[in-house]
Amino acid sequence: MNFNAVMTIYLFEMKRFFRTITQSLISPVLSTSLYFVVFGTAIGSRIQEVEGVSYGAFIVPGLIMLSVMTQATSNASFGIYFPKFIGTIYELLSAPVSFLEIVAGYVGAAATKAMFIGLIIFGTSFFFVDITVAHPLAMIAFLTLTCISFSLLGFIIGIWAGNFEQLQLIPLLVITPLVFLGGSFYSVSMLSPVWQTITLFNPVVYLISGFRWAFFGTADVDIGLSLLAIAFFTGLCLTIIWWIFRTGWRIRQ
Repeated sequence: MNFNAVMTIYLFEMKRFFRTITQSLISPVLSTSLYFVVFGTAIGSRIQEVEGVSYGAFIVPGLIMLSVMTQATSNASFGIYFPKFIGTIYELLSAPVSFLEIVAGYVGAAATKAMFIGLIIFGTSFFFVDITVAHPLAMIAFLTLTCISFSLLGFIIGIWAGNFEQLQLIPLLVITPLVFLGGSFYSVSMLSPVWQTITLFNPVVYLISGFRWAFFGTADVDIGLSLLAIAFFTGLCLTIIWWIFRTGWRIRQ
């Protein structure tokens, strides 16, 4: 492993994050704060508790996941798409850097940014609700795995995208609706039996449920299933990326 190459890519991406800190950090934190005000304070004053937890505290894991998934995907997709757009990716591919080192640099930076944003949003939630974490280590583990897995997905999207419109297509039309319908603002048990069955086909349900378990010790689905789902998703993304570099699909054309 060429750690110098990995760190060079990683630091370059992190510097880009801090150069655009208003868009990269302040904007998602401000947007999530508005969710806390609208859903946590306004609606939360009318809904007393969900599964023994105040509604304001109940939505905190879902809101963190919402920001983390979208930011990890968009940061990783833009990070690899931009070198494709300006043509510098060919310099990267011709350099003595393996595909594993390229992925580690871009995905590592995107996951770090998403995790940074998630932790700041978690800290911001204390201004709005009283919340405690039942399993802190599990919370960090779920947050880290989610950041890495969705950064891998974003990397694939960045390779696939042929223009800036396609770059936003999957995050806007697929990921955001799945997160909203994945139990970010409600418990799956609040739905009718038919919708509960349909909702279980949404993979995001397992991620949010597992992350919520780390906070409150209760979950909509078994914690083992949540871990299995995120492991399968991460493995699938790694396999696709390996295939992309092996065949040169979309990067050597």
